[in-house]
Amino acid sequence: MKLLYDIYQVCFALPVLLVLTVLTAVTTIIGSLLGGAHFWGYYPGKIWSQLVCRLLLLPIKVRGREKLQRHVSYVFVPNHQGAFDIFLIYGFLGRNFKWMMKKSLRKIPFVGKACESAGHIFVDRTSPRKIAATMRQAEASLKDGVSLVVFPEGARTFTGHMGYFKRGAFQVADDLQLAVVPVTIDGSFEVLPRTGKWIHRHRMTLTLHDPIPPHGQGTENIKTLMAESYAAVESALPEKYRGQVRNEDQDR
Repeated sequence: MKLLYDIYQVCFALPVLLVLTVLTAVTTIIGSLLGGAHFWGYYPGKIWSQLVCRLLLLPIKVRGREKLQRHVSYVFVPNHQGAFDIFLIYGFLGRNFKWMMKKSLRKIPFVGKACESAGHIFVDRTSPRKIAATMRQAEASLKDGVSLVVFPEGARTFTGHMGYFKRGAFQVADDLQLAVVPVTIDGSFEVLPRTGKWIHRHRMTLTLHDPIPPHGQGTENIKTLMAESYAAVESALPEKYRGQVRNEDQDR
């Protein structure tokens, strides 16, 4: 059965997905240039992600969407198990959002330009001025229910366990006084781990936890949001992936 699936993904699914990726990027770029980046920056990517998961025959389960209020902006903080986290969140979160991502991702052909056109936020930590500009862009984007998604670990896991959380996402939530929504991704590590070369068919589950409102403002609020979010995300992971494992490239 695995051999048949490998043949299917190489001979059919992956070539189709390559074409879909280019078409989605071009559609996003052109649509955003014509106006309405909030629309064109979200819906083509959502459809693309759903098609990716369905073409690869990946079962998806989503829990907790009912905990969110409509037309309210949140800061979503998921764990980062693997490459398919992107498809799971984009396709099945069910909220219009902007990614906050490493500036190096801007160099990816087609995809980087599409993300830039759509108004996704590239983090530049080379100077305090550029960090401040990133925060201003985030503040301008988070209106009318548009939310922010940040992987607070900053890098994919090597083991399936979570690394430590960086404070950037929680700093944005503190500055803008937004609730943080912890998100647990489970199964993406089995589909395609960071060191893997082949996609494996496995169920992926997206669990949305209760939003965590601000506890005041400032350093203590940030520390509380980080601790509560980490505990919530970890609580929905299988026992074998609980416990922090330091990721060797988190500090880059």
